[in-house]
Amino acid sequence: AQQPGTPLSEQEYRQFFKFLRITIQASTACYLRELYGCKNSLVQTLDKYENHGVIPPGPICSELPGNPLFPSFCTFSLYRCIMNKYFLKV
Repeated sequence: AQQPGTPLSEQEYRQFFKFLRITIQASTACYLRELYGCKNSLVQTLDKYENHGVIPPGPICSELPGNPLFPSFCTFSLYRCIMNKYFLKV
């Protein structure tokens, strides 16, 4: 078992987004994030699920070239939504 607050493994990410495609689609989850923001309970539930039960505190350093920082996990997730990079990890 992974520690709370750590990102999902590659296999877990595939399962996570497979689950989203089956139930509400990743684009719908992104739409909810854009519409309701980080404080929405459904958005927070998705963020917690993605990170083993804990939303990581910011700043978030990603696997992007140059390791850009994001002020929060929600900002990082919104970037992934906008760029359609659903499997980009922190």
